[in-house]
Amino acid sequence: MYFWIGGMTGFIIAVIAFRNVNDTYYAVKIYGVPEKEKTVEFLYSSLKPQQAVVAISLVFEKYKLLEGKFAVGLGGSEEFGTATPLEATYWVLRAFKATDYKVSSEERRRIKDFIESFRKGDGYGVTQATTTMTYQAIFSLNALEYPVPKTGHFHKCEVCGGFTEVPYSLPPYLEPTFYALRGLKLLGKRPRYVRDHIQFIRALQNPNGGFRRSLEMGISNSQ
Repeated sequence: MYFWIGGMTGFIIAVIAFRNVNDTYYAVKIYGVPEKEKTVEFLYSSLKPQQAVVAISLVFEKYKLLEGKFAVGLGGSEEFGTATPLEATYWVLRAFKATDYKVSSEERRRIKDFIESFRKGDGYGVTQATTTMTYQAIFSLNALEYPVPKTGHFHKCEVCGGFTEVPYSLPPYLEPTFYALRGLKLLGKRPRYVRDHIQFIRALQNPNGGFRRSLEMGISNSQ
């Protein structure tokens, strides 16, 4: 997992293998860093030199642009445990953006062709178009400075309260709702059922203050 923490001296991108700093990441993104020195000290103490000397060097070991290797051993998905090719590409391009790394025109073309190979009708996916991978694909193309592809996938997954991962299905979940709303914003479009989406999200809050992923079941978690 790559973490970008802004507002300090530059930024920190870290590959975490043994100690988990998720909660610190979430707290910093929400609240900022009230005691900056202590937080930086904790982050450095959580890292081992071989894990995070320079995260981009690890990216290039696994993600060889001109060899057509775009998703090899870059770790797992938070949700499903195994990173999809589009997820890996999405995180690599976010890492590039965070470090101001500029890809060459040939690299841009190869990555674009790779992303487009996952086009499934009106969206993107491995076996079928999904909300998560469609967002990751259009974000990645936009990050490469290509026009955002037009897609109606997100509206096809919109129900009266939340979004689903695949079109015309139930139930809605919080993750595809998150990615669909970000995707619509990237496309310059609005959701159709704003009040219903707000009610859906509020209904996911558990008595302990956290949120679960669906109306049916689920424990609170940081995501």
